[in-house]
Amino acid sequence: MHARVVAVAVAAVLGTAALVSPTSDARARDVGEPTVIAHRGASAYAPENTLASIDKAARLGFSWVENDVQRTKDGELVVIHDDSLRRTTNVEKIFPGRAPWKVKDFTAAEIARLDAGSWYSPAYAGTRVPTLKQYMRRIEHNHEKLLLEIKNPELYPGIEQQTLKLLGNEGWLDRGHLNRLIVQSFSVGSIRTVHELKPAVTTALLGSPTMAQLRQYAPFTDLVNPSYGSLTKKYVAAAHAVRGAHGRRLRVFAWTVNDAVTARKVAGCGVDGIITNKPDVVRAALGSY
Repeated sequence: MHARVVAVAVAAVLGTAALVSPTSDARARDVGEPTVIAHRGASAYAPENTLASIDKAARLGFSWVENDVQRTKDGELVVIHDDSLRRTTNVEKIFPGRAPWKVKDFTAAEIARLDAGSWYSPAYAGTRVPTLKQYMRRIEHNHEKLLLEIKNPELYPGIEQQTLKLLGNEGWLDRGHLNRLIVQSFSVGSIRTVHELKPAVTTALLGSPTMAQLRQYAPFTDLVNPSYGSLTKKYVAAAHAVRGAHGRRLRVFAWTVNDAVTARKVAGCGVDGIITNKPDVVRAALGSY
């Protein structure tokens, strides 16, 4: 499935990001189909970033889920994608005079009052925005694994330290849990900070850095996670030819793939993972790939 890349040089300036030889790359290569990650939980079938969505992913038989973490006015970490509460809750009804309804402008108690399910379906009326602590405990209960995105870190100074502290308190930085956790962000600085604070944690950079930049970021990241629309076999092979922060080749998780044709096309590029709102659709497509 993967293109073979011949290593031609060593990154002299950033020595920890050396290119991988064909032999060592073959030894490190994952076997089988790409990992399927349920985006914001099984968000095609339950309201995104809620406990219901990760429960649905578990019932569908998926172990990897993805979420987004932001911070309230009073310092509570919550699981929500947008920096505004407007799209996925009834905040306009409950707090009509507080536009633009930014997460950072509401306390945890205020957000706990909001309905985060009715926008999706009446069947999910009363669903709440979970705190990260609540979310991690449900992940543990479901025996799931987590691709955690630090969202909008520029809005929340120190969110990296706070997130890692909570993960540590919940036991997720113990040796037995580290293989169940990846921390990602679109922010290069945020991922660098996570790596510096907790070097054992697997990290991922969202977006599509140039092939030349891969070696620049490799000393503090283990994956590069681009939009599927930007993918080529050449790009994936270039990532696989670089050693990441933990001495293994850079892996590639592509987002957000929701149909069979695209899933097979992306898998054909040699990616290591596919992030999707419809994990069952992608699984079925890869089964016949």
